[in-house]
Amino acid sequence: MKLKRTVQILARYNEQSSRTAEQGLDSAVGNSTGTDIWRQTHVMAILKKRRVWVFALMVAVVLVVFAANAGRMLVVDSPQRSDVILVLAGETELRPARALELLGQGYGRRVVLDVPAAAMVYQFNEIELAEQYVRHLPQAPSVAVCPIAGLSTRDEAHDAEKCLAQEQGSRVLIVTSDFHTRRALSIFRHEIPGKSFAVAAAYDDTQFGTRWWTHRQWAKTLVDEWLRLLWWTAVDRWR
Repeated sequence: MKLKRTVQILARYNEQSSRTAEQGLDSAVGNSTGTDIWRQTHVMAILKKRRVWVFALMVAVVLVVFAANAGRMLVVDSPQRSDVILVLAGETELRPARALELLGQGYGRRVVLDVPAAAMVYQFNEIELAEQYVRHLPQAPSVAVCPIAGLSTRDEAHDAEKCLAQEQGSRVLIVTSDFHTRRALSIFRHEIPGKSFAVAAAYDDTQFGTRWWTHRQWAKTLVDEWLRLLWWTAVDRWR
């Protein structure tokens, strides 16, 4: 009886010990699993932060590269042999001078000057001033004045189309300010598909330069022109 009792006591002790060991093992396994989960969560958080920083760095690099090239991206100066040289309105010194230079170099047979029909300079009508300017040019027989009423480049394209219809040939070389060249070329090609257009730039360092961050006026011109270009690209050309 005593032996049997002793065996029962030992069996119970062994069973209790086994249960205690199993509970300890389960606890250890549970702790190990929790640690692994914490480590995985921590690693994922670090990777997420790294991805955010990498993305932010990439965006910053793109912005810096864009800012450094934003001025050059506006300028297209690629004159090609054409039938007519069209000078856009908005500037009355350097644009006409550039057109006459290109005329002398054989880039066109005729020059057409866009002039606002209703514009006044003091008491003088701008059309009359333009005609007087043309009369005093050595190249006067090859220069014509085109009255325009539109205030936007898009409207000017439609006004100029009427004058271009009176000229021979379908190849047109646009002359405008350097910062305006890309937008002007895009607009004329879109609005007058029956003509072939190229563009030449008239440079004026009082208004714009590709290193726009070095002058306040250049920066203002760049921002204004980019807003106009984006508006044309995203909105106006689809109307």
